[in-house]
Amino acid sequence: MRFTPWYPLAEASRHAPPGPGVYQLRIRTGLRQYPTGKSAMVRYGFADALRASLDQLAAQPALAELLCRHAEELSPAERANPRAALAELERAFERRFGTQPSLTDEAG
Repeated sequence: MRFTPWYPLAEASRHAPPGPGVYQLRIRTGLRQYPTGKSAMVRYGFADALRASLDQLAAQPALAELLCRHAEELSPAERANPRAALAELERAFERRFGTQPSLTDEAG
């Protein structure tokens, strides 16, 4: 899975495609402390209508300042089952950082 460059979540309507897609959200600066390391990542997701879903997230004040990127290239297996590809991203994050990404500093 290959992702686009990061862009402000507030600009998702200019970047994200209207159809289904996998996305990632991260804080703009700094890192969050997770049980086994630090990361800027705060959420992975899948949406059937990616642009509309990201626009809804951007409308939430707590999320508006986040950065976003979406998968721009999927393998044939990932295209066939993007939710499974998302689940693997989440499992890999949990293996590395000891928990799922979180919007709060109190991860874990």
